[in-house]
Amino acid sequence: MLKFEFRPYTRRFRSLLLTRHGAWSVRQGILLRLSDSLGNQSWGEIAPIESFGSESFREALRFCADWFQAGSGRLDAETIEQIPAHLPACRFGFESAWEQLHTSETEQPPPISWSMSLLLPTGGAALDSPLLFSAQPGNTLKWKIGVAPIEQELDWFTELISLLSPTTKLRLDANGGLTWQQASRWLQVCDGYGIEFLEQPLPPQQFEAMLKLSQRYQTPIALDESVTSVAQLQDCYQRGWRGVFVIKAPIAGSPGQLRNFCQTHPLDLVWSSVFETVIARQYVTNYLMPACPTTRAIGFGVDQWFQDGWDRLGAAELWRSALTPLSRLSPF
Repeated sequence: MLKFEFRPYTRRFRSLLLTRHGAWSVRQGILLRLSDSLGNQSWGEIAPIESFGSESFREALRFCADWFQAGSGRLDAETIEQIPAHLPACRFGFESAWEQLHTSETEQPPPISWSMSLLLPTGGAALDSPLLFSAQPGNTLKWKIGVAPIEQELDWFTELISLLSPTTKLRLDANGGLTWQQASRWLQVCDGYGIEFLEQPLPPQQFEAMLKLSQRYQTPIALDESVTSVAQLQDCYQRGWRGVFVIKAPIAGSPGQLRNFCQTHPLDLVWSSVFETVIARQYVTNYLMPACPTTRAIGFGVDQWFQDGWDRLGAAELWRSALTPLSRLSPF
């Protein structure tokens, strides 16, 4: 049996992050700490995104509080395996912390190097972003679309392309916010500019339509909202998707199940951020990515969206910086 503790946190974005799902001003999550009888410790993170189909922050917080009270702050591997499927971020947080506590340094996969994809501001604000001028040759940038009239976004796109280095790759992300006609138009434009891929042009329930689009244009289509959980990833693969899969591990559920599926199927992967802290991010990069590598830039270039400096802290320092220790958690 292990002792577990949790602390919720709130991080404020430097500016509103605008997506098809709305405006995002703060990132809320929960840090976990596991301890064994010898004093060994590990950390995990619950970083839900309700608009992507995971549990809400409040649901995750309620689960942690109820679980803590029911088990007097203690758990084992069997209880982690019983975390229900509708709490995928909780499953990831507890299972990743458990794995790290039970993995020795000699068992840990060797680190790998990767290139980074950096997220631009949405809309016309991207044209003034320092990332356009500070990015190194060969870098990858990502720009969200589907939040303004398409004619306006196409004008911004044309200007954005003119500002990029010839060696810079650009990804577009619609977050499922386009119609068939809009997606077709964007893909026609993308084919003329060599865009790396168009991410989630249509809502997840329009899988067959996205499959048809992927066969009509040269620009690859990447699934994101359609494959947020391990079960959805498996389903889309079984239904014939062989394009790009964007994996957001902290909301996918069991990291062990995710790793097993990615290792046993030839997937074109993009590992992507959910605006987690370095606790969840380091688990993904140190434990999942070495086992399931990719040749594509990973989507963890989001540090510039926060102003708290947490990305320079280690796990123990983050734990001390979390917003509310358990002992002062207000009832809700």
